Amino acid sequence: MLRRIQHDLFDLGADLSTPYKGGEDEALRITLSQVTRLEQEIDLLNAELAPLNSFVLPGGTELAANLHLARTIVRRAERMACALAEKEKINPEAVMYLNRLSDFLFVLSRAANGNGAKDVLWEPGVNR
Repeated sequence: MLRRIQHDLFDLGADLSTPYKGGEDEALRITLSQVTRLEQEIDLLNAELAPLNSFVLPGGTELAANLHLARTIVRRAERMACALAEKEKINPEAVMYLNRLSDFLFVLSRAANGNGAKDVLWEPGVNR
């Protein structure tokens, strides 16, 4: 999964670095099938996870913490792509891909935390 995502991210870089014309654009673009594949993988991973009853804080295993960090970086990239879209026309699937990728990384972090068993859960008001 991660190797495929690495390739997708290079496709995304090519997509965002080339002016978007829409329609039958010949440039390398993120496609709806790449977004759909991420959604399917999210569903597969989610099926094995303990249900959430609180917000999850970054942490748990080292791998999960790193996946949370990657997720926040992807969210930042998504916000930047949205800001770019306000100024220039960009491929809408590129923004969709970033959104789904951040969700995928969140679910993968939970899987890396023993399918949610080692998640660090938010405890509201714990430090009062």
